[in-house]
Amino acid sequence: MSSEMFDVIVIGAGPGGYHAAIRAAQYDAKVALIEKSKVGGTCLNWGCIPTKALYSTAKLIEDLAEKAKDFGVKITGAPQIDFAQAVERKNKVVTELVKGIDELLKTAKVTVFNGVGSFVGGNKDTGFEIKIEGKNPANIKGKRVIIATGSEPALIPAFNIDHKRILTSDDILSPNFKTVPKRLLVIGGGVIGCEFANIFTRMGSQVIILEYLDTILATEEPIVVRELKKKFQEMKFEIYESQNVLKVENTGNGVKATTCSAKIPKEQVATAEKSYHEADLCLVSIGRNKVSNNLNLGCLKIQNTRGQINTNPKTLETDELGVYAIGDVAAGAMLAHKASHEADVAVFNALASLGFKDVKPMEPNLTVLPATIFTSPEIGSVGLREKAVKDKGIKAVVGRFAYASLGKAKCTGEDQGFMMVISDPDTDKILGASCIGAEAPELIAEISLAMRNDLTCHDIAQTIHSHPTISEMVLETVEDCHGTAIHKAGRRRRPSAAGKAH
Repeated sequence: MSSEMFDVIVIGAGPGGYHAAIRAAQYDAKVALIEKSKVGGTCLNWGCIPTKALYSTAKLIEDLAEKAKDFGVKITGAPQIDFAQAVERKNKVVTELVKGIDELLKTAKVTVFNGVGSFVGGNKDTGFEIKIEGKNPANIKGKRVIIATGSEPALIPAFNIDHKRILTSDDILSPNFKTVPKRLLVIGGGVIGCEFANIFTRMGSQVIILEYLDTILATEEPIVVRELKKKFQEMKFEIYESQNVLKVENTGNGVKATTCSAKIPKEQVATAEKSYHEADLCLVSIGRNKVSNNLNLGCLKIQNTRGQINTNPKTLETDELGVYAIGDVAAGAMLAHKASHEADVAVFNALASLGFKDVKPMEPNLTVLPATIFTSPEIGSVGLREKAVKDKGIKAVVGRFAYASLGKAKCTGEDQGFMMVISDPDTDKILGASCIGAEAPELIAEISLAMRNDLTCHDIAQTIHSHPTISEMVLETVEDCHGTAIHKAGRRRRPSAAGKAH
């Protein structure tokens, strides 16, 4: 085994890891990237990208089934679904993007090692030694290390996940999963569960969602969730909330879940009235666990809490100086774009500590962190929710605007949903926003940019938006914070907010 010294070693090649490797290489650092599977990590191979590829097929089916006739397009019979072909397309999208990242890493002259990396020892002065186990074992050394090992589906023993009929999201996104179940049981009504439920309903499955909390998508605005539920009801989902799933069994020909009310005290569960739900397959989507158990953290000063690596919130450095942690394996929301932002922070701080020219230390700024949900209709949100604003004692104003009043939305047949913006009447700055409807994730990007740069509702309102576009949703909604939306009747102007803005 040889030992080679790098400026930066990145462990894990997901959205945070490969971003960190390329960013460091852009500043002429000598970089090594260690990945046990494929570059792109969970997001590209078993998460964000493959689900959006399948979502696009589901959305096309929806449009053909529900809009074609109104648009003057004649289709004989219902659209025929070739799920195997949809999966092949999804696989092709993933393969092409993986190849693209491989090429980017090669062009950036990042040395990629395929295998599992773990610490052997070292410190920030002598460098850290990493052992790589795999087809081509190696030992390498790095002056600085960035841990970006991500997360994996949470496995609950009571759910008997056998990867045959009781599946994780990784299983259901496998390149070889090509059969649509007649009935699909989804445990967990969070983002992952709702996205898959939406996809497979459009593919022809009868979907049952079991959610432990009082509502699906509990982190979103209640009014947004109500709007989504209306659509789900049209799609004939079966949604059971406040359900404590006690066990799931593979019956040989299907699956069977046993539940009781989540409101029943733990000591009374054994004697509580039970409910039973049966389906062909079960998808368990109850969250994800952070992956740090194979890193041999014990040989260094790195501390972790139930797998989550502790870091300095201002630098993302661990208790072992010179080692950083980013993305899902660290604290905070498990979002690919958060990991990419943290990659920049860790890289700049690592290179600055090594004396690289033109590199300055950086602190993370996660106060404006957008989130998206690809159901139909789509959901986007950023900043505070209305309840959180009220809990803080802020007397905010809320602007709302419906897609049904927007010309472009009417033209495209995408007139379901609305946008809401919460603003501070004293400063006119935006505290948060939520949107459910066509292109909601894209619309939230404009709000995020405004919030990140302290722009006011008035600033956005005075920005000319092209007509007719979906982006006019943002314009009309921020104007409604002032009570001055042109295409919304019956709202009086609020002099306090509008007056100060003007």
